[in-house]
Amino acid sequence: MTTKKELTPTQQDELLRILEERFEKNMDRHKGYQWSKIEAKLEASPQKLWSLDEMETTGGEPDVIGQDKKTGEYLFVDCSAESPKGRRSICYDHDALESRKTHKPADSAVGMANEMGIDLLTEEQYHVLQQLGNFDTKTSSWLKTPSTVRELGGAIFGDRRFGRIFIYHNGAESYYGARGFRGILSV
Repeated sequence: MTTKKELTPTQQDELLRILEERFEKNMDRHKGYQWSKIEAKLEASPQKLWSLDEMETTGGEPDVIGQDKKTGEYLFVDCSAESPKGRRSICYDHDALESRKTHKPADSAVGMANEMGIDLLTEEQYHVLQQLGNFDTKTSSWLKTPSTVRELGGAIFGDRRFGRIFIYHNGAESYYGARGFRGILSV
């Protein structure tokens, strides 16, 4: 019997097939990496496989974009061209969600990420991702917001327009149909 946050063997096999195909198709994102080593780490981490499946089913198209030099863990990031479709129209965090008296969104970026077992991209990680392609040309993505900004009621997000990467601010309680969030998972 599987727990809520564990994939069945069939689900695991299907996810690994999808991830391997994406890995092979996008070698420019991870030159020099070997799928067999990544797959071995994934198979040893059923909880992280579940998180990757959540990233996949919400439209994130997770792929390896690097490796943590200190821990040796592989970094999976949402590499969908636009902010993941299943994670849009959400405010920034739980406090922002609770502050809305009317027209509340269904969830928050921080809340969804926590439930999925992933982290929001930082501003620096977002810039690294954008060096690998053109992401968020029609959408935007909430980013992990510094506490100094959040304490003042704001949150940051990023997108690509006019051939540039922009990092903006908004009230944390705001939400838009074209704004979601991108996550990162270390395996």
